[in-house]
Amino acid sequence: MGAFQSSPGQPEYVDLKEKTGFSISQIRVLHTRFKLLGHNGETLKRDHFNSIPDLACNPIRSQIIEAFFDRRNFRRNGEGPVDEIHFEEFLMVMSHFKAPSPRMIEERESVRREKLRFIFNMHDTDDDGTITLEEYRHVIDELLSLTEDLGKDTAKGIADAAMREVASTSMAHMEPDEFFEGITFDHFLKLLKGFEIELKMNVHFSMMDTPTFCK
Repeated sequence: MGAFQSSPGQPEYVDLKEKTGFSISQIRVLHTRFKLLGHNGETLKRDHFNSIPDLACNPIRSQIIEAFFDRRNFRRNGEGPVDEIHFEEFLMVMSHFKAPSPRMIEERESVRREKLRFIFNMHDTDDDGTITLEEYRHVIDELLSLTEDLGKDTAKGIADAAMREVASTSMAHMEPDEFFEGITFDHFLKLLKGFEIELKMNVHFSMMDTPTFCK
């Protein structure tokens, strides 16, 4: 993947439009943000995301950043992390935040499943197809990290109780001596059945003001 120019009609933009579903004008906006984050370089590294103010106080900041460097999110059936990403990879990750077309009812379930897979991958950090208790504890610990009154033992207790609830919901006929290994993607889909993630996890281009997106 070579360098991209700023012309919205160039072949690379047209190809990315087909791959992601973004319009040419949306790709141009995202390319501008990419260049700002990377100081006009051709790749982004993890440190570049430190310049996004909204991420600074996000309790799952590390998972969000890692999602951009996870081959599973590049739509190429890859696995494992990378050290840097080009614009096409950045755009592929951002495409998980694209809203479904309101006229494409049949598209919604596919988009919903893709978005849930993206979230699942964020928490399945060792890429074994399961969100384990330890991984879930880590998520809860980070979510509660801004609450000074709650310590690690409290976070652990919340995570353990939640995982037991998931186990009872996902495996109704679980034997007393059976060990619940964690949440699979199928469990994850069942747990979030009815939650319209496809309408909530979207990028709003009208709000992507340059100074606030990247200072």
